[in-house]
Amino acid sequence: MSDPYLLLWLEAPLQSWGHDSRFGRRDSLDFPTKSGVLGLLCCARGAGGEQREWLANRAELDMQVIGYVPMDKLEKSLQREPLLRDFQMVGSGYGDRDPWQNLLIPKKSDGGKPNGAGTKMTYRYYLQDMAYAVALQVPAAEVESLADALTNPVWDLYLGRKNCVPTEFIFQGAFDTSQQALHMGEGLASDKGRAFALRILQGEHDGEVLILNDVPLQFGEHKKYRDRRVTVQRCRE
Repeated sequence: MSDPYLLLWLEAPLQSWGHDSRFGRRDSLDFPTKSGVLGLLCCARGAGGEQREWLANRAELDMQVIGYVPMDKLEKSLQREPLLRDFQMVGSGYGDRDPWQNLLIPKKSDGGKPNGAGTKMTYRYYLQDMAYAVALQVPAAEVESLADALTNPVWDLYLGRKNCVPTEFIFQGAFDTSQQALHMGEGLASDKGRAFALRILQGEHDGEVLILNDVPLQFGEHKKYRDRRVTVQRCRE
């Protein structure tokens, strides 16, 4: 018997799922990454550090995603709202003579003072008003503990960044197959007046095939990832 699936419902005014971002520009994919979803589970468990063994047991397990937009957006031929761009300045207004304020000023890689004031300008991009049904395959022995962690999380749960607060309960049940899980998600989307926008399947199928560097091998200070292939199927395909 294959490992079961959890149905995670990810809905919020803002979400951001970066997979190839740099400090000055934080982009977002159109859908949740595997590293982001597994990171969410680590927050729910209160599990910090590298988590290498825990991640290794999930590297090959399946994850399927269906994205939903509000019905009125689809009627206007919008697969989603345009990305929201947020402009931020990091390290501005702090004095280097105050030891606490000095900690908040960006430093060079060697820890030395930057040129000028040290203020860094960044751009952050966010998905707007999206919802995702995520069918995540997990080891059978951990279904109960993961369900409990998502229902009673140790740390705050957020959808990509800490300002992306979910507006619906994330855990929506455990199922024997991905089809059962996503069928439940389809019903939830219908109740909320949402329509299908895109589907993301693990592996190569009919549709747009992408290579994402989003399978986490190690969290913590020195993160490590490997690639996986996914197929994106959009509502017009």
